[in-house]
Amino acid sequence: MRLAMVAPLVEAVPPRLYGGTERVVSVLTEELVRRGHKVTLFASGDSRTSAELVACSPNSLRLHGDGLLPTASIMLQLAEVYGNAVSFDVVHNHVDWFAFPFARLSRVPTISTTHGRLDLPAIRDTYERFPEQRLVSISADQRRYVPDANWVATVHNGIAIDHFRFRPRAGDYLVFLGRINAEKRPDRAIEIAGRAGRRLVIAAKVDPVDRAYYEQEIEPLIHRSPWVEYVGEVDEQEKDAILGGAYAYLFPIDWPEPFGLTMAESLATGTPVVAWRSGSVPEVVVDGVTGFVRDDMDGMVRAVEEVAGVDRAACRAHAERFFSGEAMADGYEAVYAAVLQSGGFPALLPARERALVRFVGGERPEASRGKQSA
Repeated sequence: MRLAMVAPLVEAVPPRLYGGTERVVSVLTEELVRRGHKVTLFASGDSRTSAELVACSPNSLRLHGDGLLPTASIMLQLAEVYGNAVSFDVVHNHVDWFAFPFARLSRVPTISTTHGRLDLPAIRDTYERFPEQRLVSISADQRRYVPDANWVATVHNGIAIDHFRFRPRAGDYLVFLGRINAEKRPDRAIEIAGRAGRRLVIAAKVDPVDRAYYEQEIEPLIHRSPWVEYVGEVDEQEKDAILGGAYAYLFPIDWPEPFGLTMAESLATGTPVVAWRSGSVPEVVVDGVTGFVRDDMDGMVRAVEEVAGVDRAACRAHAERFFSGEAMADGYEAVYAAVLQSGGFPALLPARERALVRFVGGERPEASRGKQSA
């Protein structure tokens, strides 16, 4: 199968440091290539892949930039993708609604994985304006915010399992990983660790938009808390070591997390997850088996001590079965096959728009027939 894989340009594929969506795209791309598919990856020029790479910016935008506004870079990327759409059987979009107007005008089917949050009114309104778009959710919970969208499947994210080494023995510290912002609730993690009497390692980046929150709310807590060690943003190898050496991973979020890749990564090392019940959390963590899902601070603190009874081998086995690259690729191969079987245009696209459309990457059928008969 000939596949166009459209990645965000924010990070390289795979990212050097933080980056969830780009890491998922990398795992999926490599597994699909391994299975014999012809994949063209549209991504930043500093990406590393066994697929054919089309560099849509010289470097990843967060760390390097390309001199353009991010939206301008994305528009140029999508122009490249859909200008060559007839070369592919399926376009797999990972840049959200930016691709929807292009996809509407293309005879080559597009599927769009919804990596981000869908609960905000402006986002819901945008999706509702393109009801024909074929969407794949990364959790069942994510769908409930746009229930009438054209959902074709739910495929949980996968990780590169072999990048994470199983550690059968637990360490003595807790870990908070990923990104510092108000929705991730590092303040909760600090309080939970203090009340549980355990050391906390915070390995997380601070984006410019979150700098004020970090300096005003979190940095003072770190300075006042002798049990907290802040190590900043980490790469893949450092992440594996920090997660694998932990007693438990804290995921005390305060937003409808669409998936939570770091939970799967923690389980892959054998480290149980203690998480707040929100968003996709109950789909990733099996309460009482691979960690604990709780609704309040007291419950989170009690769960930390209960972690000692969790079988770390069961955590690893769960990650291998449900959150591997192989499991994710199985899901998407089924989606691609179903979409191709259903034909190019989504059934929900109004007939009037089908008649008026000028195909991106190819001519209108009427024009082609006219040339043949002339």
